[in-house]
Amino acid sequence: MNSSRFIAGLLAGLALSSAAWAQRPNQTPPPNSPEVAADRSLTFRLAAPKAESVKLAGSDLPELGQGKDMTKGTNGVWEVTFGPVPAGSYRYNFSVDGVSVIDPRNPKTSESNENTWSLVNVPGADWQDTKDVPHGAVAQVNYWSSTLKKFRRMHVYTPPGYEAGSDRYPVFYLLHGAFDSDNSWSTVGRAGIILDNLIAAGKTKPMVVVMPHGHTGPFSFGRGSMSGEFEPDFVSDIMPLVEKRYRVHTDRAHRAIAGLSMGGAHTLNIGIPHLDKFAYLGVYSSGIFGIVQRPGAPAPQGPSFEEKNKVILDDAKLKEGLKLFWFATGKDDFLVETTRKTVEMFKGHQFNVIYRETDGAHTWDKWRDYLNEFAPQLFQ
Repeated sequence: MNSSRFIAGLLAGLALSSAAWAQRPNQTPPPNSPEVAADRSLTFRLAAPKAESVKLAGSDLPELGQGKDMTKGTNGVWEVTFGPVPAGSYRYNFSVDGVSVIDPRNPKTSESNENTWSLVNVPGADWQDTKDVPHGAVAQVNYWSSTLKKFRRMHVYTPPGYEAGSDRYPVFYLLHGAFDSDNSWSTVGRAGIILDNLIAAGKTKPMVVVMPHGHTGPFSFGRGSMSGEFEPDFVSDIMPLVEKRYRVHTDRAHRAIAGLSMGGAHTLNIGIPHLDKFAYLGVYSSGIFGIVQRPGAPAPQGPSFEEKNKVILDDAKLKEGLKLFWFATGKDDFLVETTRKTVEMFKGHQFNVIYRETDGAHTWDKWRDYLNEFAPQLFQ
């Protein structure tokens, strides 16, 4: 077929397609969702003409509570406007007649441990906006866990210029919270973008950031992820793999670990027993789980964290190499008392603890803030 015949056939096909579309009078254009306005208000839309009720749902949108009812238009499109909201990233989904679905008009998603959420980014915060600066890369890395006897996954950020260079970098292990996954810090947490901006501004050293999957199965409080299954995987599989595959320093002075909520507890459960391996510890919205007895909760079984780690807690030489021990929790966070008691315990063992009690609660907008404040203090 010569080129002129091919072009003529292509144009004829396009004309037929246009005619077919025009013959569908009830066809409405797909809705635009989400729509971010200049005042940072958000409009969400979903085409669901046969649905009886649709709600906007999500744990990150401020003051959303149990969800917000959407209104059905004559074209079968449900709509709701929410906000304005502070600049940042927000997970959401739709509850359609009681069934949770992601936004089919939005390709941006964020994973938790057993769910997928739609994701919307609201610009307006310079330190977490995507900017015209050199960017690093976030890779999805699959590995075989010899301790758990199954394949696992983590995400790894490498700084701008890593691929073209030969330098070694410090390594920062960044852990997520309960119900989240290794995908969470680089999507709703915007860790890669935050690090790109900090490095470009000269506020932090280039580093490799490892974001492992802290859950070892479906999450349930008191079992699985918080019963000690993740820590052996971290020490015996994740750290050796990172140090073999990536150009990172392997001494204590060039290693940091931090985490939020469950990840903060993991940080303490890994960092204190292996204090000779880490010079920087960060605990966001967390502490030693069980240090505060909850009303009606069963009494903790076995020795306490303090009893199990007494030798290390009282080792003055190990404390000398700990360059930063940093806590931050919001005043309205349900774990604030846990943080306070944990800090008090460590100070009682002569640790030099820095504690920031901020505004806010147990939400991603605070954890992004904490990362932005914590990372510049590393490897200085």
